[in-house]
Amino acid sequence: MKLVAVTACPSGVAHTYLAAESLEVAAKKHGVEIQVETQGSIGIENELTSETIQAAGAVILTNNIGIKNEERFKGKPVVRVSAGDCINKGELIVKKLIEKLG
Repeated sequence: MKLVAVTACPSGVAHTYLAAESLEVAAKKHGVEIQVETQGSIGIENELTSETIQAAGAVILTNNIGIKNEERFKGKPVVRVSAGDCINKGELIVKKLIEKLG
């Protein structure tokens, strides 16, 4: 299974990167491939390619602030969660997606 995610927070610093790390750790633990784009204070890092997005079964987006270029995910299942939930419940989020997507 492949997932993609975009993390961002209002200040664009700690929570953006902590959320990304939490999702990456949870995905690895469950044998899920994930690529996470961060939209932080220094701009977009690890920008997702259209090929990566197309190969993904679902998209995780943080909902603390608007995600740039969100139209890229049209037609994909999208899960919106706070950066805080990504940090504190990353494993639960990944497990629920595994259950739903099989």
